[in-house]
Amino acid sequence: MAEKVGEALGVYVVDVSSKKENNQRTLRIYIDKDGGVGLDDCEAFSRAIDPVLDEKDPIAEPYSLEVSSPGADRKLVTDREFMYYKGREVDVKLYKAIDGQKEFSGILEEFTDGVAVVKTETSRFEIKKAEAVYIRLHFEI
Repeated sequence: MAEKVGEALGVYVVDVSSKKENNQRTLRIYIDKDGGVGLDDCEAFSRAIDPVLDEKDPIAEPYSLEVSSPGADRKLVTDREFMYYKGREVDVKLYKAIDGQKEFSGILEEFTDGVAVVKTETSRFEIKKAEAVYIRLHFEI
């Protein structure tokens, strides 16, 4: 449902989660687009998805809806995110060093079966998601 709404608005759905926090269910939808999303994008998406959710009623209990950007320094979590961001520069921090490196940046070349392939200027690393503290989009200030 969310993907169709996003497509119509020129954004894509990065992740969706439904969690109970402090006795309240929260449906979070993270959206993005090339160049990033702003408050207006989140508001437009929220207004567009609201009637769809009301009609389909996918969550039986009362909930609040939150729509936001994934954030510039958000870790890539889902397989879908890894697939979407192929070709982009990422920052990697590992629990254990590979070839003497624990932190580096490079291009996310591939992602298959939970393994990210990141190419730096000098090396090509195959990294299991579970072996990384994080793999996130590179962000320069």
